[in-house]
Amino acid sequence: MERPLSLRFIGAQVLGPDGVGDGTIAMENGVLTDAASRDIDAAGYLILPGIIDLHGDGFEHHMAPRRGAQTDPQLGLRAVEAELAANGITTAVLAQFFSWEGGMRGPDFAEALIAAVGSYASALDLRIQLRFEFSLLEAFDRVKALIEHENIGYVVLNDHLNHTALSVGKRPPRLVGQALKSGRSPDDHMALLTRLHEQTPAALDALPELTNWMTARGVKIGSHDDTTPDTRARFRALGAKIAEFPETRAAAEAAHAAGDPVIMGAPNVVRGGSHDGKIGARDLIADGLVDALVSDYHYPAPHRAALALWDDGLPLHQAWALISGGPARVMGWSDRGTLAQGSRADLIVMDATTRRIEGVFSAGRAAYLCGPFAARLIGP
Repeated sequence: MERPLSLRFIGAQVLGPDGVGDGTIAMENGVLTDAASRDIDAAGYLILPGIIDLHGDGFEHHMAPRRGAQTDPQLGLRAVEAELAANGITTAVLAQFFSWEGGMRGPDFAEALIAAVGSYASALDLRIQLRFEFSLLEAFDRVKALIEHENIGYVVLNDHLNHTALSVGKRPPRLVGQALKSGRSPDDHMALLTRLHEQTPAALDALPELTNWMTARGVKIGSHDDTTPDTRARFRALGAKIAEFPETRAAAEAAHAAGDPVIMGAPNVVRGGSHDGKIGARDLIADGLVDALVSDYHYPAPHRAALALWDDGLPLHQAWALISGGPARVMGWSDRGTLAQGSRADLIVMDATTRRIEGVFSAGRAAYLCGPFAARLIGP
């Protein structure tokens, strides 16, 4: 991998902890410093901390651009990396299912992708969030082995079974489509879902041993789509102290009151609400209930959400913290998320007028360059 660049950006507007101000920022040996060997005219640009995306599954369409047309994960990661960098994401946590859904969400693909990420020489910091469908009781030991072998540091507990339908023997909605994606017949898929529904109580009984083991290893644990304060309390008791996409205000308020970080989807902000009628992220942000915004299914969403919140009157340093410093605090990463000296040189260079991202640096290495800024950097 190429050596980090030694650059000092002069004349830019730099985002600090209290807002935007005229300033100079330099990077050397992969960290932010006060000295560098080359000066770059950055007048007319905003310099912002690199985006930390704690949950993104937009990589899936790069792995299989059409149903069944699955590619080598290493090849797919090249396209993923390019899209992430173009959207200012310097630390990307790929949210990979370990699920009964099969296909790219099944255990076999999870193991293949995670191994590919581990051996991929990325210009960015690529990490894994394992989205574990905990009704898979028979897979608990396999999950432990994967976490241990690949040193996975973030697991979110999921339960996407439609227990309401399954409890009365009805076929859940979209069952045929799920069956086709998994490579099963509809009848076989229904039989699997029924079995998993019936063993969920046993899985819940076994879950504390697994989560205690993860906690002892320092793994961060979250829960997904909490619906009530009781749901949040139940998962908190299991060590799942991150509330990812709570579906109701009550669940978000319960998480916040207990000191559990709340993560919401940036597309929710960009759209002006949830696409499926759940709580709106903007309302929760306005009440100080959100710690981090994530890309969810759309990598351009984080920076677009932060800029939209800024346009709506939230100071830029507060809006941008939802996609930089806030996510860093959720994960306990003290080396990134701000433009403080000594931090990783993860930064974005954005045209202050057009708001186009024209430069992205990850640990001092150029991950993305375009437009007039690229000409300034490459020119004599």
